[in-house]
Amino acid sequence: MTVSKVSGSSDVAPVPSIIERSGLPPSLIWGFIGLLLFMIGDGVESGFIAPFMAQKLGSMHEAAIAITLYGLTVTIGSWLAGALSDVWGPRRVMLLGLTIWIIFEVLFLAWAVPAQDFELMMAFYGLRGFGYPFFAYGFLVWVLSASEARRLGSAVGWFYFAFTGGLPTLGSLLASGTQPLIGEYATLWLSLGLLILGGVAALVGLRGRAGGDRLAPEGVTAVQSILASVTIAFSNPKIGLGCLIRIVNTAPQFGFLIFLPTIFADELGFGTAGWLKLVFTLGAANIFANLFFGVLSDKLGWHFTLRWFGCLGCAVSTLCLYYVPHYLPGQYWVAVLCAAFYGVALAGFTPISVLMSLIAPEQKGNAIAVLNLGAGAATFVGPLIVAVFLQSLGAGGVTIIFAGLYVLAGVSVRWLTLPSKAEQSGCAAVPATASH
Repeated sequence: MTVSKVSGSSDVAPVPSIIERSGLPPSLIWGFIGLLLFMIGDGVESGFIAPFMAQKLGSMHEAAIAITLYGLTVTIGSWLAGALSDVWGPRRVMLLGLTIWIIFEVLFLAWAVPAQDFELMMAFYGLRGFGYPFFAYGFLVWVLSASEARRLGSAVGWFYFAFTGGLPTLGSLLASGTQPLIGEYATLWLSLGLLILGGVAALVGLRGRAGGDRLAPEGVTAVQSILASVTIAFSNPKIGLGCLIRIVNTAPQFGFLIFLPTIFADELGFGTAGWLKLVFTLGAANIFANLFFGVLSDKLGWHFTLRWFGCLGCAVSTLCLYYVPHYLPGQYWVAVLCAAFYGVALAGFTPISVLMSLIAPEQKGNAIAVLNLGAGAATFVGPLIVAVFLQSLGAGGVTIIFAGLYVLAGVSVRWLTLPSKAEQSGCAAVPATASH
């Protein structure tokens, strides 16, 4: 009788926990918590680092150069993170990223800033740019390798929820509260402590969890892995085009962080706290819009959503973000609506991840690595455009350039066609591709 009861009870499927029903991999829960805290710490500076450095250096142009170098190292780090995670293991790459961030932030705050030395600030802040891509994208590889296939999309969705929830959303919100109380310099030290807390929570909480060690077959070297993650962009031009569209996605967002803080805080009179709340509004709108457009694109089509809601939406919203508050000065609620509009439009680019993985169905890992390269390059390209054109064209001219890039990206979407095998796989959004 006992045996029959045991065998009968074994046929009863366990009731999924709330965490499992939400799509979060239970074994990686501390990784997501740690990532959120880490990215909050990283994102605290996002709304004021440009004017802060300009004040210390006496030149917005020099600040833009330093931030451009930072964007370049973020780009390289985003590319290397996936390839190195394959051969070293995500755990080691995350630890390396945390270590880099801590060391160069301490040098930046304790040495370069007090000395107000341009070369030191550029070097330390620039090298720190390897930190967050190694930590964050190393964890993304861990998520991809350890999650159940049937819940992979949900797991990746939670990754980006934590990532963008910290940078810039909750990070800028925290800064808006601390900056008036303790100042920008002390706020940067506070962000370092929060980032360390998140990094330690993730690495300790993930200790012994599957997926954190070497993923590549024995014999594959780091150089081979790195080369494979780049050559696909040339052997498959659609992957290269997708990378360029991904750069356009957020390059203007990072470029805006160079000159909009001064415009909204000083010229329009909203103050630094008011600007930081706008950054929070943009990020919060983007987080929830990501979930919305993920569902909508499955119904309307990935290409349709990307072109009209993402590219065209961003072209219009960038112009609104700069020009409308100038035409209606003193109306903070107008600025809030424009920031939210831009945040929602940015989420219209969500289908680019789906398209990139389906364009090269047998090389999804390398395709996503190129996508990450584009995401990292955006942090470099945006500030670079500002550094090159701000003095000659002004803020309005740079904004028009950003809008034009979005229009070009929208035109380019027509060439992101899917291979016949992907079209025949029963994907919900394939019918939209027939219109191109």
